Amino acid sequence: MKVAVFEWNGIRRVGQVDEAAQTVAPFDLPLDAAREAGVTVLIDRPLPPTGTPIALSDVTLCAPVPRPRRNVFCVGKNYHEHAQEFASSGFDSSAAKGAVPEHPIVFSKTPESVIAAGAPVKIDPSVSEAIDYEAELTVIIGKGGRNIRAEDALWHVWGYTIVNDVTARDLQGQHSQWLIGKSQDSFCPMGPWAVTADEMNLDDAAIRCWINGELRQDSNVKLLIFDVPTIIAAISNGLTLMPGDVIATGTPAGVGIGFNPPKYLKPGDKMSVEIEGIGRLDNPVEAF
Repeated sequence: MKVAVFEWNGIRRVGQVDEAAQTVAPFDLPLDAAREAGVTVLIDRPLPPTGTPIALSDVTLCAPVPRPRRNVFCVGKNYHEHAQEFASSGFDSSAAKGAVPEHPIVFSKTPESVIAAGAPVKIDPSVSEAIDYEAELTVIIGKGGRNIRAEDALWHVWGYTIVNDVTARDLQGQHSQWLIGKSQDSFCPMGPWAVTADEMNLDDAAIRCWINGELRQDSNVKLLIFDVPTIIAAISNGLTLMPGDVIATGTPAGVGIGFNPPKYLKPGDKMSVEIEGIGRLDNPVEAF
């Protein structure tokens, strides 16, 4: 099931998406339920009935989790070819330990960086002009836990969405910790909606990114170095994951720093990230 958060007639709602019909049917929920929780309002409750479908063209999509209750967990260098391209870029503060990590590299993005499909990523040239894109499969936790075993981890997943892990590469290289370069305002496009875990095939799902129609990233989520169960086990090691937590799992090769010279984002660019089984996340780039 595909689930969207959307605004219609000034009210934010959660609804079931019919992609073929291009409609969304609002769930019967309290009108303020989706304001920050988004799709996570459906966790641990019976599925509510839906109302009359509304054309997607008549609504404004919001991020599936408009404001995560905690920072978005992220995993770095989690595809082999991207690990190599990043290690040779000059911006990788972890490169001294080798291009391919032995354990998941975990960082975070602040909740305030989250924006919806269609919303602009804003570039502030006084802060950075080395802005990059990263297409990422993203997990939404449904059942919390601590010290979750990898073999049990998928039972803790409510669903999946897409994140474009936009990054200021110069700030990422300047600071030993990546939070500043990853958490600039508008640097976490998320959407266009979420898909429940039962409909996602982690064994074979294409992940692609286009910039201005040029295919830059073209891979498959089955090629993750650390798969979703391993990531959940690693992050929950002594740290309690909570329902509604969001985990971006890493990006494949083809990001801007992988080119010579680098192909950084600039105002006027249009980004499209697509993951098979979820959908397509489109965002323009604008000057701040």
